[in-house]
Amino acid sequence: MPMADLNRSAIAALVVAFCGLGLGGCDALDSINPFAEKYKPEVVPDVPADKLYSEGLARMEDQDFEAAAKKFGDLDKQYSYSDWSRKALLMTAYANYEGAKYDDAISASQRYIKRHPASKDAAYAQYLMAMSHYKQIPDVTRDQDRAEKALVGLQELVQKYPTSEYAADAKAKIQITRDQLAGKEMEVGRFYLERRNFPAAINRFRDVVSKYQTTRHAEEALERLVEAYMALGITAEAQTAAAVLGHNFPDSPWYKDAYKLLQSGGLEPREERSSWLSKVYRSVIGRTAEAQ
Repeated sequence: MPMADLNRSAIAALVVAFCGLGLGGCDALDSINPFAEKYKPEVVPDVPADKLYSEGLARMEDQDFEAAAKKFGDLDKQYSYSDWSRKALLMTAYANYEGAKYDDAISASQRYIKRHPASKDAAYAQYLMAMSHYKQIPDVTRDQDRAEKALVGLQELVQKYPTSEYAADAKAKIQITRDQLAGKEMEVGRFYLERRNFPAAINRFRDVVSKYQTTRHAEEALERLVEAYMALGITAEAQTAAAVLGHNFPDSPWYKDAYKLLQSGGLEPREERSSWLSKVYRSVIGRTAEAQ
């Protein structure tokens, strides 16, 4: 018999001999067990749903948002597809939001909206999701992906739930977010303008005028367009930009600068109706009239 088979046979015989001695013999095998612990299956009884929910609320009151989110998460798992699960999922999003765990809040909010789109609390879940992006908006020197996602989320809230109690705040946040995105475009546009990359600068300022006309950056964007177009010798567009600026912001210092710049070239503000700027302006006037 090969040595390996002999060893296996001897070990098997030893095990049988020990176990043949009864429980005491099998217990003796534990003394040579290389693992210190034995697996003992435990059955954890379900905690009543209302108790888990109350425990989560208690953690919220103690400002222990991480523990609260865990309690609500346990409730969601243990009572899946129940009304308790629906409440727990929304509270999970809220606890994570309050605890500045914004990505977790976004995830929980999205799950809630997907599972319960017709719920009376769906608007709040949408608000939590949008605000979780909004809270992470960085300064204009950095990438504005969060601002763009916040804008989309806030706009969806206003469109889907226009009569909700969160719609008014969402509208205010939309304006702030749009101003942030316009600020980023202005920063990049100025960068190109300083380096005399006038076409690239024009594209950025054009975006501000086209997409963010109601922000505080529109005045400067129009004046910067005058600068860039004058530098390229495209005087008709420069004159139109100045004319639009003067019509909308006649008392703006940016208009005074644009006017002086045109005068230095023997020109004056004059709107060219075929210009893209003129068309953008007329479309804005049309939308404003419809809204009124």
